[in-house]
Formats: sequence, C-alpha cells, structure tokens
Amino acid sequence: MSFSLAERDDTIIALATPQGIGAIAVIRLSGKNAISVTNEVFFGKNLENQPSHTIHFGTIRDGEKIIDEVLVSIFIAPKSFTKENVVEISTHGSSYIINQVLKLFIRKGIRPAKPGEFTQRAFLHGQFDLAQAEAVADLIHADSETSHQAALSQMRGGFSSEIQVLRNQLIHFASMIELELDFTEEDVEFASRDDLRILVEKILRIVEELILSFDLGNVIKNGVPTVIAGKPNAGKSTLLNALLNEEKAIVSEIAGTTRDFIEDEIIIGGVNFRFIDTAGLRETTDAIEAIGVSRTQEKMKTASLILYLFDLSDTDLVEINRDITKLENLGVPFLKVANKADKANGNIINELKGQYPDTIFISAGRKENLEGLKSRVLELVNLDKFRTGNTIVTNVRHYDSLTKTRESLLDILAGLDNEVTNDFVAMDIRRALHYLGEITGAVTTDDLLANIFSKFCIGK
Repeated sequence: MSFSLAERDDTIIALATPQGIGAIAVIRLSGKNAISVTNEVFFGKNLENQPSHTIHFGTIRDGEKIIDEVLVSIFIAPKSFTKENVVEISTHGSSYIINQVLKLFIRKGIRPAKPGEFTQRAFLHGQFDLAQAEAVADLIHADSETSHQAALSQMRGGFSSEIQVLRNQLIHFASMIELELDFTEEDVEFASRDDLRILVEKILRIVEELILSFDLGNVIKNGVPTVIAGKPNAGKSTLLNALLNEEKAIVSEIAGTTRDFIEDEIIIGGVNFRFIDTAGLRETTDAIEAIGVSRTQEKMKTASLILYLFDLSDTDLVEINRDITKLENLGVPFLKVANKADKANGNIINELKGQYPDTIFISAGRKENLEGLKSRVLELVNLDKFRTGNTIVTNVRHYDSLTKTRESLLDILAGLDNEVTNDFVAMDIRRALHYLGEITGAVTTDDLLANIFSKFCIGK
C-alpha cells in the first residue's frame, strides 16, 4: 500500500471506532475540505466560522432527510493529529447510521481512508517520527500494563530521542571526514581517528544494549508463551484451571485425557502470559494420544518458558532426575514444579529440596502456593531493566536496523585498525547513519512506509 501525491491531497474518511453496534460511533475526516464538506451536510452552527477544538450539536442530513443527531468536533490545521483540518462526527452506534453517513460523504467526493492513512499523514507532516508512529499501533493493541507502558514511552519519543542523539554524534564525524575528502592533496585531518574510535565504541555499546533488550521487549509486546508439561495425571489441566480460576480444561483421573493443547492468557504482574496445557508425556500405543504427545514436544521446543509438573504422589527422584536432564537438553528456560505436595511423603520433598532447592511446591487441586508460582514465573521475565526506565526495543524492524547498525560500526572499527582510506571509513559511517535513520524515518522509502502503515487499522 502506497499513496500518490494526488492521494495525499485528498480529504479522507473512515470509522474510527470498532465495527459493530454500540452506544456511539466516531467517524473521522482529514484533509483541506474536511470542515467545508461537513458543513454542507451539518445543520446547526456554521462550522467554517467556529474556532478549533470545539464541539457542536446538530443533525446530519441527506437533503431533507435527517440521518442522525450528532456531535461534531473540529480541529483546524495545523492543530490536529494529522496537522490537517480534521472533523470527528459522533453518531449513534447503529451500523445503518454509520453506513448512511459514510456513503453521504463519499458521494460528496471524500475518499475512504486506507489502513493507517491518518497516522501516515501525521508522520509525513512532521507530527512525530516513524518509531513514534509505529508506537501508536502498539498502544492500540496493548493488552497488559507493561505493553501499554512500553508503547506509551515510545510514542512520547523516549526511544527516538536516544537514537537521534547517537545519530547526531556520528553525523558530526561524518561531515568532518567528508571534508577531508575534499582536501586529499593537502593531507589534513579534521576528525581525530582516536576520537572517532572512542565515539564509535561508545555508540556500539549502547546499540548492543538495545539489541539485547529486544528479548525482553518481545515478551512485553507479545506475551510469554508458557507450556505446562509433565507426565499424564501430573495435574497440568488442574493447574491451568486454577490459574485461570475457571474450568477451561477437562480434569479426569483417567490418564491421557488431554489429547491436544489448550491455551489461555493470564496477566501476571502486568505481563501477558499465554499458558498452554499439553498432552501428558509418555510412551503410548494410542494413535491419537501419540499425536498429542508429539505436539507437546514441539510446543516445548518453541516455548519461552516451561512449567514442568511432577506428581509427588506418584514419582521418585530417579524419574525426576531423568526428566530434568531431558529438559536441560532442550535449552528452554523451565521451572521445576512439584505438584500434589499435600499427598506426598516427606522423604521425596526433603530429597527434592536438597538436590533442587529452586523447586516450587504447590497443590493445584487445593490452589496452594499458586502466588509463589506466579512470583517465580515473573522473576524469569526479568522486568528490572524495564522498571528502572531503560529503553527497551519492542519492534522487530527496529531490532533489524540496530543489528545492521552494529555491523556497520564494527566495520568502521575494523577500517580504523587497518588504516583504510577516508573514503572507505566515510562509506561505513554513512551506512551506520542510514540504518539508524531507518528507525526514526529520517531515511525512508515508499515501500517501507507502505509496509508499516498497511498493518494499521482503517481509521487510525
């Protein structure tokens, strides 16, 4: 999706609230004719004579036919989200009313907006940079406290400011080296190579910290896929039901009841965890159960965290050691969860505490120590960096640009070590500046913008 110059001059319209019946709906227009065309169908005050940021009651009419009583909010350029004239019409939330209003404006020459077109216009008019524009979509889709905080911080320019500082520092040296290229015969040095090395190493450290933060950022934005695994009848489904506080999964004394995986989401400490109850792990001749076991093993490989349940009423330390060895070979973080602690004998509890002091003892059936389990789960996410205000990368596009920036910075250092000529050093600096600029939109292409804004909803 891309926009021609002519399309960028169009006045556009879209429903800004979700589809479906509701108490009210908001229809948004943006463009030079937004106020004047609305005034043609609005019966109330003359909107073209009203100041910006005002709301007016009246009716929307198609000729003599009244479509609805509405409130019309007007925002006069450049004091609006898009920095164009913007009108927001609050109607009753009937799908019939919404469609009638939209069709009326389209007949008046207003074009239906494309996905993300309002936000793209805001970006193109300098309302915010590209990273902040992407954060608008993240804020809309935030479904936990931490994802909301991360999106809000990025939208308010925290991440962009850090990138811009790095880029400005590098631009200074780039300009000095470019100047040296104009005086190659005089053999002058405007940019100290030692100072350049110090700066590049400093920027490299910051870029690497940002890259490392993406694992946490991805968890904050997308949640934590957490697999509940273990032998049949270890209490996996009971634990899922206890965490959800509802009967989501079937619980039975019959081994192998869960044949496929069941999942649901829970917010713990402001973080979205997607818990996945799986088929019990065992050798089986039942073809359907075998498929479930195979799917469990695949889910465990792709999980961010595994809660591995041991049934303390029906296991021994030899079996537990064997299972833990298999888990360690997977390379996925896991918690050792000893279930049915209320039915266990004291010997195995003491043995486990001695050999695996990090074991969590619970009784899913009696809902005992579930808060302790939640605390340990949250500890593994390691939110300390986020809560101390460090910048966290949550966007895969930013992560990709940062990794390319790191490669370019390493090339600069290698060039300085090998005493390459100025034109090669300048080329590597330009490359680093390019990738940093991609993050904030200082460097863009139509294809890049089309890819980003096509993922937005219509009306935003």
